[in-house]
Amino acid sequence: MTFLRNFDLLLLALALGVFLVADLPLLGWVTAAGIWGLWRAIEWWTERKLADERDPKRLAGIAAGSLVGRGWLLGLILLGAGLATDREVGLSAALLVLALFTVHFTFKLIAPAPGAPTSTT
Repeated sequence: MTFLRNFDLLLLALALGVFLVADLPLLGWVTAAGIWGLWRAIEWWTERKLADERDPKRLAGIAAGSLVGRGWLLGLILLGAGLATDREVGLSAALLVLALFTVHFTFKLIAPAPGAPTSTT
């Protein structure tokens, strides 16, 4: 199950080859990789924080704050990359991040984190 939870990282590595072969802007891949690294690092920190928390209100606040904050961070960095460089860099980074998020979110639902509660019904 760990493989499924990290499949997005394999996709990111494979995307580098696609960017090189398709002559897409390498800065788009670098931007997406940086954003995705931040996304995963904040998610890792949040999951560790949630594992130690027992207060339901704080659990909800940490989880919601992390998700909203990561979304804003992702959006602002993509916007900045597109404005600072050119549309092709911003668009290629945005499409790659969208694909990474979709794969990550899907497999996170399929393969819950080790130690996460599971349904027995």
